[in-house]
Amino acid sequence: MNYTPTPRTAVHRLKKRAVYDKTIVHAILDEGFVCHVGFVIEGQPYVIPTLYARESDCLYFHGAMASRMLRTLSSGVDVCVTVTLVDGLVLARSAFHHSLNYRSVVVLGQARLVQDPEERLRALRLITDHAVPNRWDEVRGPNELELKQTSVLALPLQEVSAKVRTGPPVDDEEDYSLPIWAGVVSLETHVGRALSDGRILPNVPQPDLARFSRFIVPV
Repeated sequence: MNYTPTPRTAVHRLKKRAVYDKTIVHAILDEGFVCHVGFVIEGQPYVIPTLYARESDCLYFHGAMASRMLRTLSSGVDVCVTVTLVDGLVLARSAFHHSLNYRSVVVLGQARLVQDPEERLRALRLITDHAVPNRWDEVRGPNELELKQTSVLALPLQEVSAKVRTGPPVDDEEDYSLPIWAGVVSLETHVGRALSDGRILPNVPQPDLARFSRFIVPV
């Protein structure tokens, strides 16, 4: 299944990198966990990073009820959400042909304010567990006051496109004879140490870092 390109999402520059396949788009969204939300207020553009989670053909993100971003988007304004994963630095023999290996998704549309209590709670669980798998079941859930202070937005995945670049640099033929190293320097996110906040009760085990398997680089 593919997303149908629209006049706003069809990729025109470097069309060979365009991806509309839902499986690939969803895989990119599921691997990332920070999106950038773009919107305009009275002619002034803003781009705000935030956590998100995907469920089927819907993105959820949340924030404080008083957040300007959440209040603006809940009014139905146009929004652009992007997620980008950088896989490598592409080093060519010429400055012009340097690039990145990357996977990115752009979603356009209008977000809706989630008002159904069950959907709101499910979305908050999804966002929490997307960032830290199974964390929701380990912690105290939100109380009534915290829920009142939190807004959740849902953005349908309807106008969607992705771009993907892979592989080595492509130099001009005459530059291949230059004595310059060219290739790809891979970039990988990996899990670091778990650092306690200093107030852990006795006999509380450290988190199992294996849960962050998507960030563990294979040896």
